[in-house]
Formats: sequence, structure tokens, C-alpha cells
Amino acid sequence: MAFEKNKFKVVQKKKLAKSTLNVECNVNTEAEIDKVLSVSYCASVENTETQNGVVNFSGNIDLSLLCQTIDGEVVAVNSVCPFASKLEDDKITAESKVDVDCDIESYNLDLVTASSVKVTCVLQQSGTIVLSKDIETVEPADETICTKRGEIPLCAFIGKNAEQFNVESEISIKEEVVKVVSCESCVSVKEVESGIDFVSVAGEVLSRVVYFTANEKYETVSISEQFKEEVELSGVTRESISLGKACIKNREVRCETENLDKGVSLKITTPVVIKVSACEKKSVEIVQDLYSTKQELAVSTESFEMTRDLGGDYFEAKIDGSLNLDENSPRIDKVLFVAGTNLYLSNSYKQGDEVFIEGIAKANVVYLNDEVGNRSATIEIPFVVNNKCSADLDDNDIQITTQATLCDVDIIAKKGRDLYFDARLKIKLDYYADEVSALISNVELGEEEIERDSQIEVIFAKEGMTSWEIAKKNNIREELLVAQNPEVAFPLTKDEKIIVYFQK
Repeated sequence: MAFEKNKFKVVQKKKLAKSTLNVECNVNTEAEIDKVLSVSYCASVENTETQNGVVNFSGNIDLSLLCQTIDGEVVAVNSVCPFASKLEDDKITAESKVDVDCDIESYNLDLVTASSVKVTCVLQQSGTIVLSKDIETVEPADETICTKRGEIPLCAFIGKNAEQFNVESEISIKEEVVKVVSCESCVSVKEVESGIDFVSVAGEVLSRVVYFTANEKYETVSISEQFKEEVELSGVTRESISLGKACIKNREVRCETENLDKGVSLKITTPVVIKVSACEKKSVEIVQDLYSTKQELAVSTESFEMTRDLGGDYFEAKIDGSLNLDENSPRIDKVLFVAGTNLYLSNSYKQGDEVFIEGIAKANVVYLNDEVGNRSATIEIPFVVNNKCSADLDDNDIQITTQATLCDVDIIAKKGRDLYFDARLKIKLDYYADEVSALISNVELGEEEIERDSQIEVIFAKEGMTSWEIAKKNNIREELLVAQNPEVAFPLTKDEKIIVYFQK
């Protein structure tokens, strides 16, 4: 009597413990700086390397500062600050696929001199291990073994890939532009679809440009550009479950002006990096139960965990709030522009049939005080937004990954110190959950059954028993029991006397 081993793969995702890292960024300036008016930032992970127990990674923080020179001119200062760190976990191996995310929680302007600015960023680092595990089950290769078969749903990892491309935006302004003060871009993912050997990601790039006119006024214009990009990924089918996220390389964003007969044309080039991954959802036939008509069997089962992707949602939400300037800050006589819009997500969770997103929206309002000139204030608005959740699972079982974009930010000053903040969020959610399954992992042969000495056997079976349960209990083939008792319906609706005949 022999048993063969069958192998198949399942995927399991495990979140790594979050941690923080302080990154000191020293920004050198060409012009002599009087003050910093706004700071915008973005952190991206460029390289990862896995070893047993640890993933080492490195990346860059893109800083964009709006500064006022000692001559009163507002200038943009851009800088790239590299960082390196690691995340540790016992389940990480050299072959592990690990996705690392870094978000800037907060920053401090530690030192401002005429030629340099020191910015300390608090970086929150997190990650997810994607484990592809081999699962073994048994397959009997002996006609004396009776099997009960069934299908088990599985989710197997296909792979991941990344691609960079440029999104071009253009808008015409019908007035003379002296210079572009700042250009900030962000990206929002709206939809991810699976194709044949590719993953399609659709979204939009939103750009916000502050410029200074010949009339000595600061103006702001917003531009939105839709995109749909296909990223190659071998093995993906239309039935695959694919995930996609996007980020912008802010240091490479370009805003060029072209003079027109009336006004100028602004041409913005935004480099977008898309990262995709995919899993295959399938069913595998396995032996759910077995027994031998000739021999006792010692059957071992093994449980295993796997992760099932549950799709996602996209929604938009409005956030607003009122606040007051600190008494020590000069009053606002006129808002000049808003810059340095940043977003920090602190929590995502499901409650009932809704999903909730918590975070802090941040922006710098640059304003004029008639007595002391240009000043700025950092605005922080805590928020909680919610939406209907399409994933039908218990609140504690579901895991959520969140991408959010802050856009359409507007700040209005009232009575000098009272401010009203208004903005929109574009949010992409992906859901997944861990589930536990079990299967037969090993079978050991026991003593042989005593050979029957009769040609007929009467079985007294209880109400509710199935044909499989009766056959297994009495070491006879299920098909024989059913064929010889055609008048009996299974499961039994009452106690039954079943007769089985054996050929010698």
C-alpha cells in the first residue's frame, strides 16, 4: 500500500511591526534666506535587501521649501535627503518578498541660517512580508483505500513588478507670469484590473502651481490629469487578484512656461512610479477523508494559514475645520497662497458595515501682515472619514491597506486670526484577511483487518448518518453500500437496518 505526496503553494501576508526613524536633512541654499514659509515632503523606498530575520532598505526624502530671501523674494529650494534603515522579524528569509512603506509623521525646523536649513523628519516605517509556502497533502495509490474528495479554495502569489512613466499636464493662463513659485504634484489610484500577463492601474495626477504675476500678485491654479498604465507581470490572468499603488518622484517634477500671444502655457511633467502585485485564486482537489477496507490507518492532519485578498473600495470625502492662530503670531491681513500640503494617515479600521480612516491634514498658509510683511502658519486638521465597506467579514478579521491623496486645499482667514480649512481626500482601500484551513498531511499503516467470515452483514445505522460515515465505520466501500440499498435515502431520516452482501 502506497501514498504519494502532492504539493501546492499558498500565500500569507504578515505585517511587520511599525517603528520610527529620525532623519536629519541639511538643505543648502544659494540665496540668503530670511525665513522658511512652507515645507512639503515625500518619502520613497528605492531599494530593499532581505536576509534571514531582517530587511534592509534605503530611500530618499524629497524636500521642497519655500523661503523668503533677505531681499523679500519668495524662492523654492529643493533637496534630496537619503536615508537607510531596517525592519526585523523572525519570518523574514533571504527569499522573502517584503514591501516597505515609509511615511513622514512630522518634521521640525531645527536651524535656519542665511545659507542652510536643517530639517529633522520623523519617519514612520512599516512593511508587509509576502510568504509563499509549500503545503503537502497525501494521495493514495492503492485500490483498497476509499477516499472522500473535495475542493479547497487557495490563494497563491504570482509576483510583483514596478514601472515608471511620465504624466504630462498643460494649462493656459491668460495673464503675464513673472515666475512659478512652486509646483506640487500628488497621485491617486482609483482602479486596478488584471489582464493577460499585465496589471492595469488607473488614476489621476493632481498638480498645484503657485505663480507670481506682473501685477505683483500670487495666484494658484490646480490641474488634474487622468492616466491608465499597464504594467507587465507574467502569469496574471483576468481572474487574478491584483493590487497597485503609486507614488511620485517629487524631485523630478518639472514645470516649464511657454509664452503665448496672451499669457503663458504651463507644462508640467510628473514622474509616477507604479508598483503592482498579483495573486491567483483557485480551487484544488484534495482528499478530505479516507479509510482502508483491509487495514487500520493512523491519519494525521495539519492546519495552515493563508491570506485571501478581498478586493477594495475607492471613495472621496470632504474634510474641513476651523482654528485660531496662536496669539503670538501676527494677525492675517491677507492670505497670499497655500503651499506645503501634506497628509499623515494614523489608522484604518472596519466597524459594522463601514470603514473608517483617521489622520491629520497639514498645510502652510502664507499671508501678509501689514506691519511685519510676509508670514506663514502651519495648519493641522485631525480628521475621521468613513465609507461603506464592500468586504463582508467580521471587523477583527479584516486587514486594510490605505492610499490617500489630499487635494483642493483652501484656507480662508476671518477676523485676522480665525481660519477655515477646506479640502478633499481621494482614498483607495484594499482588504485582505487570514484564514485557517486543514488537510491530511500523513498516513501511517496499522494492523490488518480480520477477514470477514460471512457473506452477509446487517448494519444498524442511526438517523442522520451519511453513506460515507456508515461505510467508513464498517470498513466497506461506499459505492457497494449504496448500490445494494437503493431504497435507502442518505443522510438517514430515521434509524435503518442496512444489509450488505460480500462475494467470496
